[in-house]
Amino acid sequence: MGGMNSSGDLRVSDAEREPVIQRLQGAYAEGRLDEDEFDMRVQLAITAKTRNELGAVTRDLAPVPVPPPGKPVSETGEDRMLAAAAHAVAVPTLFVGPLVLMLVSGKRSEYVRRQAAEAVNFQLTLLLLTIVTFGIGGVVYAVAWVLSAVAAVFALTGQTFRYPWILRLVK
Repeated sequence: MGGMNSSGDLRVSDAEREPVIQRLQGAYAEGRLDEDEFDMRVQLAITAKTRNELGAVTRDLAPVPVPPPGKPVSETGEDRMLAAAAHAVAVPTLFVGPLVLMLVSGKRSEYVRRQAAEAVNFQLTLLLLTIVTFGIGGVVYAVAWVLSAVAAVFALTGQTFRYPWILRLVK
C-alpha cells in the first residue's frame, strides 16, 4: 500500500455527505435543480465512496450563502409578539410599559429593543407636547391609539415601524 493517495481518493463518511445533501436541497429550493436531477444527485451523494465522487455532485453549483454568525435570519414569532406588545401596552401605560419591555426583552432581541424604544420615544413626545401646551396636546392621544395599533400590526409582521414627527430621545 503506497502513501501517495491524494485527498480526493480518501473515503467519505456520512458526516461529510450531509453538507453536500443540504447544499443540493438549497439548490433545489432555489430552482437551480429540477426534481429528477435533485433525486439523482442525492442518490449519488449517498452512494459516493471518495471525496472526488462527492465533490462531483455539486461541482457545477454555486456555493449557498451562509448568514453571518450571531445574526438571526428573521425575527422569531416571540420577538414579533413582544414588539407588538411594546406598541400596544403604550396606550394604557404611556411610556412605562414599552420601557419595561425594552429593558427586559431588549437584551435578548435587537428587534424588540428597537421597536420598544420607538414606542417609548413616541409616548415621551406626546407627554412633552401635552405638558408644553398645558393639556391641550392631550387631544393628540386619540391619534396615538390609532398609530399604536398600526405600529403593533407592523411589528407582528416583522416590519420596522417608525412614528412620524417624534423626538428620538431613547436609542
